[in-house]
Amino acid sequence: MELLTPDLDSRTDTDVVRATLADREQFGVLIERYETKLRRYIMRLGLRVPDDQDDVLQETFIKAYRNLNSFDTSLSFSSWIYRIAHNEAMTWFRRRSVRPEGNMVSDGDEVLEFIASTQDSPEVRFDLGLNAEEVTAALAKLDDKYREVLILRFFEHKEYDEISDILQIPIGSVGTLIHRGKKQLLTVLNHDAVRI
Repeated sequence: MELLTPDLDSRTDTDVVRATLADREQFGVLIERYETKLRRYIMRLGLRVPDDQDDVLQETFIKAYRNLNSFDTSLSFSSWIYRIAHNEAMTWFRRRSVRPEGNMVSDGDEVLEFIASTQDSPEVRFDLGLNAEEVTAALAKLDDKYREVLILRFFEHKEYDEISDILQIPIGSVGTLIHRGKKQLLTVLNHDAVRI
């Protein structure tokens, strides 16, 4: 039985999963690694009330713990647990028949700069004078399918294959949704800027 050691950061997620399968107490390492990231992701999906975030986060970890035996260690644990968190958040919204409450964007300028740098057309540029509140408001106006991929790509810094795994959509669709989502975000930001 492998014990928790101070060099936890040196072990890969797959190593920790394998250790957890032998000693369930090791699951605490995965919770430590992912709790903050998943809480931020759940919040960005639109759960603003801390108690609701706690509920979804708890259900995410319970589901991951219960299904750890079925986790395929040849795949990314990160994508797998993000998919569980995503599904739990969507279930939470469906059960309450509510839409997401708006997205929390604290690093808006950095994200806008990154999105602008990835635009297909060099003449398309965002006004980097926008603040996090304006980005939050614009994201709230996007279609859900675009908001979800943009959050995963630009806020959670997930690669296309990870987004495909998390949202259970073809990788080609990820690229299309990101492209269209950036265009829709730009349109919303420009429309809101004209109204001011």
